[in-house]
Amino acid sequence: MSQASWSEYQPGRSFPGVIGRTTDESTPAWPQPVRAVPGAPNVLMIVLDDTGYGQLGCYGSPIRTPNLDALAADGLLYSNMHTTALCSPSRSCVMTGRNHHANGMAAITELATGYPGYNGQIPFENGMLSEMLVQHGYNTYMIGKWHLMPSEHESAAGPYDRWPLGRGFDRFYGFLGGDSSQWYPDLVYDNHQVEPPATPEEGYHLTADLADRAMSFIADAKQVAPDKPFYLHFCPGATHAPHHVPKEWADGYRGQFDDGWDAYRERTFDRQKQLGIVPPDAAVSPRDPDVPAWESLSPDARRLAARMMEVYAGFLSHTDHHIGRLMNFLKETGEFDNTLIMVVSDNGASAEGGVTGTTNELQFFNNAPESLEESLARIDEIGGPETFNHYPWGWTWAGNTPFRRWKRETYRGGVSDPFLVHWPAGIRARGEVRSQFAHIIDMVPTVLDVLGIEPPTTIRGVTQSPLHGVSFAHTFDDPAAPTRHRTQYYEMFGHRAIDHDGWRAVCPWPGPSFAEAGKPFGTPITMADLDDLDAHHWELYHVAEDVAETRNVAEEHRSKLIEMIALWYVEAGRYNVLPIDGSALERMMLERPQITADRTSYTLRPDTQALPAAVAPRVLNRPHSITADVEIPPGGAEGVLLCQGTNAGGWSFYVKDNHLHYAHNYVHRALHHVTSGETVPEGRHTLRFEFEPTGSPDIAVGKGSPGRAQLYVDDRLVGEIEMPFTTPVAFNPGGMCCGANPGSAVTSDYRAPFRFTGTLHGVTVDMSGDLIVDAPSEMRMHMARQ
Repeated sequence: MSQASWSEYQPGRSFPGVIGRTTDESTPAWPQPVRAVPGAPNVLMIVLDDTGYGQLGCYGSPIRTPNLDALAADGLLYSNMHTTALCSPSRSCVMTGRNHHANGMAAITELATGYPGYNGQIPFENGMLSEMLVQHGYNTYMIGKWHLMPSEHESAAGPYDRWPLGRGFDRFYGFLGGDSSQWYPDLVYDNHQVEPPATPEEGYHLTADLADRAMSFIADAKQVAPDKPFYLHFCPGATHAPHHVPKEWADGYRGQFDDGWDAYRERTFDRQKQLGIVPPDAAVSPRDPDVPAWESLSPDARRLAARMMEVYAGFLSHTDHHIGRLMNFLKETGEFDNTLIMVVSDNGASAEGGVTGTTNELQFFNNAPESLEESLARIDEIGGPETFNHYPWGWTWAGNTPFRRWKRETYRGGVSDPFLVHWPAGIRARGEVRSQFAHIIDMVPTVLDVLGIEPPTTIRGVTQSPLHGVSFAHTFDDPAAPTRHRTQYYEMFGHRAIDHDGWRAVCPWPGPSFAEAGKPFGTPITMADLDDLDAHHWELYHVAEDVAETRNVAEEHRSKLIEMIALWYVEAGRYNVLPIDGSALERMMLERPQITADRTSYTLRPDTQALPAAVAPRVLNRPHSITADVEIPPGGAEGVLLCQGTNAGGWSFYVKDNHLHYAHNYVHRALHHVTSGETVPEGRHTLRFEFEPTGSPDIAVGKGSPGRAQLYVDDRLVGEIEMPFTTPVAFNPGGMCCGANPGSAVTSDYRAPFRFTGTLHGVTVDMSGDLIVDAPSEMRMHMARQ
């Protein structure tokens, strides 16, 4: 059946039957559903998070990934795939086949500005693959991480037009933001929040849940329409921090990283040569100046760092296991051979753990890092429900072997990623390496090429822009086929690069001279800066011969460098890259029209969805009160009235043992707790918590405002303490929730969800006074969550 005959009559088109005055002189014609071409393949895209080039087993890593390795052994491994260096921008490219600035995704949406390439909202003229395939009879499923819309749109107030179901997906199960706990995730099912179906104590883990849901979505439709193909976009939280995994998976790597990141890098590079992933005469990039030599660390620091890598490796192997479950399901249902599978990571390995790593990223966000001794005291908890951990950046550097640098930068360590293709029914080649240059904008054109589908001219009445990528399907069975993607620009926070015909020019921002001048990452670029960068700081690499950017040949090939710089500006003008913006702090602090106007009073009600941090009342470092209107039944009541955060940090206002309580969890390192001196009486009452700052915050050392915390029952003071410091910057993860504490408990004084058992009519948060913020710390938080 040709594509033109898939739907001979659909609503809105002319009626092909006959309509007379009565039915005996009329001919009916039923509206026909859109049907895919018989035998059309399923499409499965697996997008890993922060997984570096040298971290999969099939890319030379010692980490065990047998199921992904099997896809490579029975399919194709691409050694020259490129991304954007950052999460949301890359994911927008994978979804649309257009460059990230043309998608409005210059960076993560939290850093949007009012320029076309930077506004954080993918235009509807850049249709997603889901919107394209649903027009051709596919079921479409989005599972896992989304992070493709402004965070202030994530609440129940919407708007919903950029949620997954608003962009062509039939079903969605996952999380909307940049990261989430794997033990207590912030889950959304279709268009509403849900709680995980089990607890960690009952064996719950997000990756397993996502795999289960993916299989159930497919099975739901296949039992009704077995011949209808599906498109599944499967995006586990792995291997983004927090690196959460059952302990036995981490213990399976016990002692295997004790020789450190230098040795890991050497072993992986040797293996990459053996596998043909890099040329036999290739050189590995030199030691990164930010990474200390393994032997320079103290024995305790090495022990801690090795354990963090064991946990990461276990996390990746655990993820591979559940990907294997999904593969086995496809085999059992007979769908495996005719499923086009593409596996990619969104950027290079992540360095947000810093030089030492952390057991709780919230400490990093709040400028309150733990000491080595404090980290070692929790070494056996790393990866478990009580931590929010990330490894040191020495492992990041090793994970991007053989390349230099990492995520957020446009050297190859940030933009070169693993990529696998598997489709037994459509590809004859098995277990081969493909070295053609490719970029993730090529994935959508390749899928359409394979399916014989032309890019749509309109989607839901919106005229579509041209695709920017090109198909690489011609390389499937021809290892010598030339690449059709000859030129690709990159830009991330002013860090720029361009690939063209085997040459690569890179202009880092800030460069060494700028760093010496006190211009760190995230500093705005002035016109004078840009002139200096263009004149003196571009580097040139002949990557056709020097894959790891080890030899800067800018001086020897000055004319080639000038040609490459000029070409970068041509591409920048074409794809909305201008104006170049190296800032991060300024972008984050910019007022945006979609953000709710400042309010000093919020009323929340029980049995409603949690408020994401972007839309919740901001109570840090300012006077505020929390007033609950309750009815206490005979015999008393207990439970949470209002809370925000998780066991990594947060606060909770609650009733327990007939007493009123407030607990402030300072990044899992201290707990400030005030309790009423008398019981809460039966009947209807107002229960109130008040905080009055008694000093200024010292955010530079991780201390929020000290203050007086007071509890009231019907305006009568019943409890009071002085809090020497509070949380300075953020409670993240965990939203603000009324009437319960879903997820992990903010305090060990109760067991989550600790729902309030009386009648809770509402809780009002009232704020006054000046709001004190630390923009650099908030910027670091948003960047780490991407």
